[in-house]
Amino acid sequence: MNTPPSSAPAPAGPAPTSPPGRPPARFGRFALVAAALIVIGLLAGFLPRLHARHVLEAETRALAVSTVVVVSPAPGNSSLGVPLPAEIAAYVEAPIYARASGYLKRWLVDIGDHVEPGQLLAEIETPELDQQLAQSKAELAEDNAALDLAGITASRWTDLLKTASVSEQETAEKLADLKLKSAVVEAARANVERLEDLKGFARVTAPFAGTITERNTDVGQLITAGNSRELFRLAQTSPLRVYVRVPQSMSQAVKTGQKADLSLNELPGRKFEAKVVNTAGAMEPNSRTLLTELEVDNSRGEILAGSYAQVRFTDTVGAPALTLPANTLLFGSKGMQVGIVGDDGKVKMRTITLGRDFGQSVEVVEGVTANDRVILNPADSLTDGVAVHIAEPLKTIAEK
Repeated sequence: MNTPPSSAPAPAGPAPTSPPGRPPARFGRFALVAAALIVIGLLAGFLPRLHARHVLEAETRALAVSTVVVVSPAPGNSSLGVPLPAEIAAYVEAPIYARASGYLKRWLVDIGDHVEPGQLLAEIETPELDQQLAQSKAELAEDNAALDLAGITASRWTDLLKTASVSEQETAEKLADLKLKSAVVEAARANVERLEDLKGFARVTAPFAGTITERNTDVGQLITAGNSRELFRLAQTSPLRVYVRVPQSMSQAVKTGQKADLSLNELPGRKFEAKVVNTAGAMEPNSRTLLTELEVDNSRGEILAGSYAQVRFTDTVGAPALTLPANTLLFGSKGMQVGIVGDDGKVKMRTITLGRDFGQSVEVVEGVTANDRVILNPADSLTDGVAVHIAEPLKTIAEK
């Protein structure tokens, strides 16, 4: 019979050890710390490189976009405020020629003298004309005597015809001879009047009030009627005419009756009021200007006819054109152009029409508006659609 095992305790001995393939708990903690350090090291090395790469990409993109400075077109001075060159001329000017041939007997006026209408300027001695006049008067007297005789004869033959003493044919001949002699007398009288009128031209007189500006003769000089040599030149200098050639861009604003200021270099600080009295009504094809005539008072004689002057229109002020710096222009196959920066930051090339050139700036007649952003110093390679960056706030010409 089997006996149950004894419940007595086993004999004491050394404690059992762990299995040999199982690492201790402390080694696991070391492994975790090492792994964390490695991850941290990797992150510490990768993140700066990633950041540097992003910065480099951003800088590359920024450098790929051109940086430009822009300017806004500014209104220039009104065209009508710009002084225009003008020529001053006498209101009436005429050369005085001789109508009678002879020798100058005397002259009574010289340059600078003021004369009145009908005033005697010179006398011409006309011996040949005097002889012709005397001859024509004698011929007139002869013709008058023949006319008287023809009249008596015609009257007598008319009375004889009543008694049938003469024929009707003879009476008609006598009456016709009377008419012929009457016509001869009229012709002789007309010739006498013509020579008397020519004799009157021996006295050279002023046709209107004015100032003698030239004297081209002297005592004893041979005078030939119809010669192109003038004896005197007479000019009426109050008022004066002023001629201005107005550019086409200003022509629409110039109206008859408009006021203007006249100035002369030799009278600094002085301004004379002029008034537009007429225009040519058509542009001069070579210069594209409108010839405009003004009138200025010269009752004090301060302005000399023939002078150069400047005229500035003041009554009406035209809309001023826009101006741009000269260094905004690009000349290409499409003509004169400028680069405009749009709201999207891209360039749009725009063809413009220029007006006057002021040196550092130019007048733009067409192609830009006051709100446009125009690129300064544009590159020759600038084209439509190029993205640009504006380097500084918008400037106007007045601020530059």
